[in-house]
Amino acid sequence: MRDSKARLLNSDFPALKRGPTHTVQLNLGYLCNLSCQHCHVNAGPKRTELMTRDTMQTALQFAAQRGVTTLDLTGGAPELNPNFRWLVTAARQQGLHVIDRCNLTVLLMVGQSGTAEFLAAHQVEITASLPCYLESNVDAQRGKGVFQDSLTALHQLNALGYGQANTGLVLNLAYNPQGPVLPPPQATLEHAYKDYLHQQFGIHFNRLFTLTNMPIQRFGAVLQASGEFDRYLALLKHAHQPANLEHVMCRSLLSVDWQGFVYDCDFNQLLGLPLAGQSIHIEELLQPTRLPDDISVAEHCYGCTAGQGSSCQGGLG
Repeated sequence: MRDSKARLLNSDFPALKRGPTHTVQLNLGYLCNLSCQHCHVNAGPKRTELMTRDTMQTALQFAAQRGVTTLDLTGGAPELNPNFRWLVTAARQQGLHVIDRCNLTVLLMVGQSGTAEFLAAHQVEITASLPCYLESNVDAQRGKGVFQDSLTALHQLNALGYGQANTGLVLNLAYNPQGPVLPPPQATLEHAYKDYLHQQFGIHFNRLFTLTNMPIQRFGAVLQASGEFDRYLALLKHAHQPANLEHVMCRSLLSVDWQGFVYDCDFNQLLGLPLAGQSIHIEELLQPTRLPDDISVAEHCYGCTAGQGSSCQGGLG
């Protein structure tokens, strides 16, 4: 797989400064039951990298010391980390709001019986990847049969109260474009998703998050192989909206990789762009030291400011 990092580092992206940290995002490892084309993590069934319980405990200590309110769990499939349930339980006991970035199909795996019920019992917010509401598009991007498995998991979550009124169980869906294009307007697409999924399958959810594909890792390699890399970067830069700089997620989020090293965001993590250009472990931040003000930026950052903007919580504008 061709590395796109070298083509991203020489950048004129505007300087960014960090604000108060409200969210810690933990990448619990690259193990996943799927190998999606758009995956910027290059996750898959053969990956072995997994965060240890000691690193999780350190991250919880950091969150308590710094007044963090949200723990955002990602991967790979975070549920496949053997310490996933321990972490969620400890985080909820600590009073943290927990988000699970779930690919849905993992809930149907052997060994994951009861995971959906566990998430509901701990009032974990679920952000579930469903890159289209059409079966052919989802299966083309994620693998044959993934759409039907996703529907089965969504019905399971709805039956537990997720996405339903007055339950407090939040179920959001995440959309990624099929190729090197910007996502459509989030509000318009959310309306289309809700209408189609309810009318065709009786499925309910709260919000739709539209996410821009980042030209790194697996998707970056696809762009280079197809000769679309430069055109896609030009598209992102041309669509840059300066107003989105105030709301990009890296200003209030700290990303922690499976080994415990810290980054400004998940994308910088996968490009190996550490916090302030230094190799800093989360354990070092337990000391009363100030986080670096400067955020590491490169060409891929235009993906977060293009058009309506993009973050882990969807569009910015």
